[in-house]
Amino acid sequence: MDTTNTFAVIDLGTNTFTMLIAEITNQQRFEVIYHDRSYVKLAQEGISIIGQEPYRRAVNALIDFKAAIDTHRVATVRALGTAALRTAANGPTLVEDIHRQTGIRVDIIDGSVEADLIYEGVRYAYPMDDSNQLIMDIGGGSVEFIIANASGKIWAQSFPIGVAVLKNRFHHLDPIGDTEIEAIEAFLRDQLQPLFEARKSHPGNTLIGASGTFDVLEQTFLNEELSPLASIVEVASADLFYRIMTRSTAAERYAMKNLPPERVEMIVVAIVLIQFVLRSFGIEKIGISKYAMKEGLMSLLAKEHLER
Repeated sequence: MDTTNTFAVIDLGTNTFTMLIAEITNQQRFEVIYHDRSYVKLAQEGISIIGQEPYRRAVNALIDFKAAIDTHRVATVRALGTAALRTAANGPTLVEDIHRQTGIRVDIIDGSVEADLIYEGVRYAYPMDDSNQLIMDIGGGSVEFIIANASGKIWAQSFPIGVAVLKNRFHHLDPIGDTEIEAIEAFLRDQLQPLFEARKSHPGNTLIGASGTFDVLEQTFLNEELSPLASIVEVASADLFYRIMTRSTAAERYAMKNLPPERVEMIVVAIVLIQFVLRSFGIEKIGISKYAMKEGLMSLLAKEHLER
């Protein structure tokens, strides 16, 4: 393997840190050779400041990632911090500690850059057509929405309504209460007004979900596989999943075969969010993209590398 073609991209998300190591091939393509994730849950004690234990988990995760980077003799490393690191008062301190202990520099990006990279990742994986498609990436601190088609990105915005925010603010009963769901929906209706306005000008009936809860939907209710990186799930399946999740206790969710334990706490508010989007925008088709932000950055790095 030519290690000058080997790149690592690290996504320091609010709930999960993930790392992708890939070898650049040709035509802006790449081959994944290593993938790792760590559920650090930066917002476990709130998103305004990162608690002591999440802080420790974050540093340890990057130390582990650095060991893999050294093993694979990676030529270029890019690490991106998103919503929690944008919001937390001690985010910059954590970034400094990570650099001091690993040598990895973390760039804290704003929501617009995050949305652009998500679009690049989805475009790489999902066969988009000429209709307007709504892309949705659910994170712990923020949710990105992009309206796009085969010709390019039309509109994009990041909203501070991630699942850690929704869980900490609204979901306290077990199972979730009807009044809690109503409060979430009212909050979303208010926060997502720019999206409602954008959809008036750019309507469409397809939602493309990227990663997270959409991965669980795919694993549980796969309807059609378009490629190894893209698939279709029926809206009726999402409706069923919503009913199951909103009626379940945490103990019942821990016992579910296709639900990773790390997603048990946040999955209920995530599916409430998805269901709100499906109902609000007349979605008739759900696409799933296995690629999102970090793969989008990797595709851009591949392009830059090949143009040198």
